[in-house]
Amino acid sequence: MRILVTGGAGFIGSTIVDQLVERGHDVVVVDHLHPAAHATKPDYLNDRAEYLWCDLRDLDSARGAVRGADAVCHQASMVGLGVDFADVANYVTHNDLGTAQLLCALHESSFAGRLVLASSMVVYGEGAYRCVVHGSVRPRPRHPRDMADGRFEPTCPVCTSALVPEPVRENAPLEPRNVYAATKLHQEHLCSAYATEHGAPLIALRYHNVYGPRMPRNTAYAGVASIFRSAAERGEAPRVFEDGGQRRDFIHVHDVARANVLALESPSDVAEALNVATGEPHTVLDMATALTETIRSGEGADAPEIVGGFRPGDVRHITASPERAAEMLGFRAEVSFDEGMRRFAVDPLRD
Repeated sequence: MRILVTGGAGFIGSTIVDQLVERGHDVVVVDHLHPAAHATKPDYLNDRAEYLWCDLRDLDSARGAVRGADAVCHQASMVGLGVDFADVANYVTHNDLGTAQLLCALHESSFAGRLVLASSMVVYGEGAYRCVVHGSVRPRPRHPRDMADGRFEPTCPVCTSALVPEPVRENAPLEPRNVYAATKLHQEHLCSAYATEHGAPLIALRYHNVYGPRMPRNTAYAGVASIFRSAAERGEAPRVFEDGGQRRDFIHVHDVARANVLALESPSDVAEALNVATGEPHTVLDMATALTETIRSGEGADAPEIVGGFRPGDVRHITASPERAAEMLGFRAEVSFDEGMRRFAVDPLRD
């Protein structure tokens, strides 16, 4: 197949490109090389792929990118929580307008092939919770006053008792709680509208916390894994927000890329949203500790520093059930947390 990978020079996109090329596909990459993610053109680009350096927000560029595509893997996106709310216009234009222009170009070319979208677990807001009295409940957004006082755990909206976090499934209510999350959900809605009108099978892959080689090292939008690793490499104790007990599902980029390949090559008309996760939750403190112990082994490394505080728009617990992706795509994560942390401690990152 001739497959268009948007954002194919990035952390996840480039890994997808490598796997698609290895499987014999004709791969075309379009990437804007956004300065928030790329200081320079990466040195890991696959010389068996074709690269178009352009901005999808420009319709003429999008038209050129989609020409002849049999399938589209849409990874291009600004990621993370941003620096502050002033980032809102950048997120909306890059994530939503860029997606809209891509879909417009696909519409003009009568594209009805497979469309795979990089979505995110952030569309759920908080994860799934159960109250021992009221069963499955949706906690209210956490109040900054509670956070400042160290009350980080959500409570039952009915009786205010403690909640038990559970794996979130794809049919959970969607409730984005920050700007990035809102744009990812809008991407899902735009692509779903396109798929419905054109009969194009759409799979929205809701990534959980992705880490691995080529992750940006030191930008305001870098993921927590690279921030912790950079601190450990400097000989500093990683600074952990809240009390470190935030539960996440950390998944290796090679597994995420493999999920995309399975989605693109699926012989059936699978068309739905799927969690891309390991199903094995770990805390943020677990990750900080694992990286510190691996990187500073034998050097008397300081333990991670729990500093309290919080990031506006962040959620407490969000872990996932991977069962639907296993059923529909045959996808199971292969890289364990312990193995992944050992590898990530020495993986090449992107400056």
